[in-house]
Amino acid sequence: MNDSKVKAKIGLVLGSGASRGWSHIGVIKTLLREGIEPDIVCGTSVGAMIGAAYLAGNLQKLEDWVLASTRTDVYRFFGVKFTQSGLVDSERMSRFLHDYVTGEDVRIEDLPKKFAAVATNLENGREVWFQDGNLADAVQASMAMPGLFPAVRIEHRWLVDGGLVNPVPVTTCRALGADIVIAVNLNSDIVGKRSSKHTLPEAPVKKGVLQSIKKTTKEYSASFFSERDREEGAPGTFTTISQSINIFQDRITRSRLAGDPAEVLILPKLSHIGLLEFHKADVAIEEGENCVTKVLDDIHHAMKLG
Repeated sequence: MNDSKVKAKIGLVLGSGASRGWSHIGVIKTLLREGIEPDIVCGTSVGAMIGAAYLAGNLQKLEDWVLASTRTDVYRFFGVKFTQSGLVDSERMSRFLHDYVTGEDVRIEDLPKKFAAVATNLENGREVWFQDGNLADAVQASMAMPGLFPAVRIEHRWLVDGGLVNPVPVTTCRALGADIVIAVNLNSDIVGKRSSKHTLPEAPVKKGVLQSIKKTTKEYSASFFSERDREEGAPGTFTTISQSINIFQDRITRSRLAGDPAEVLILPKLSHIGLLEFHKADVAIEEGENCVTKVLDDIHHAMKLG
């Protein structure tokens, strides 16, 4: 009689959270260092990007780039383009994904492990799970945050950020066969914790419609980079937008995780990092590493039970 137990499949879920998502790099590196290798990886938005880089063998390459990058490097992704529905230069973003995340022709079904990226169908609000097809296209769709990134057209559907419907896709990971789910929620402390103030420098006044639009664009992205208002007066327009994004991400995440909780939930504390402060990657990565260390006993316990 064979009493051997079938090895439980470990699923890793990487949640949405813009610049806070660099902490996923620290999470993955620490798990692998501890001998904990996921069989299934699912991600939403920045989580889809980090998960794709890991499975495509480019995680170190991506980490090297982000640790060497500055605020200016990230700022170059933004610009005025009248043919787009967002502020991010989609062509530049595509080149970035192909150079640092996954090759142009890599397909999801050819990855060494099961993978899914979550996006949102803009027309009906339904979740879209990419389990096959072009990997870079799936990541770009999953990351298409409304107002910043243009919607992505794939198979007659307009797609936007998966964080609108499933910021931490535990349900997706279980559907792909995971017995034990380790999930990373980047939104656990982003609402009601920000108190520091910072005065943004004022751009010089320029004349002309095009100059005015460019000035507004710079102020728009600068507000997202900082997420802090002047010490007096009402919150600025774009700080209000970014904080509203934080609120709905937090509320949706809580609701989805209550319905389908993970065996182990990793909660990086990253409220001090603004929505687009990608240049703070070193802080986020270190926090990801520390958070995994804190829950190692829980992970090993779940693996034994599984």
